[in-house]
Amino acid sequence: MLEARQAAGLTQAEVATRMGTTVSAVSRLEASLRSEKHSPSFATLRKYAQACGKKLVIQMV
Repeated sequence: MLEARQAAGLTQAEVATRMGTTVSAVSRLEASLRSEKHSPSFATLRKYAQACGKKLVIQMV
């Protein structure tokens, strides 16, 4: 997901504003995705994706 933010040319501050949260919350979210230690909610992931101009798609194959 970090790649989506970078590809969109957005800073953590811009994503935070779009999500209605803080920069530190976005930083923690990205860190948790890298470490795979915590699982953010689908709602949080959806907000992050939307803030980056993307759609969250969950698919079972």
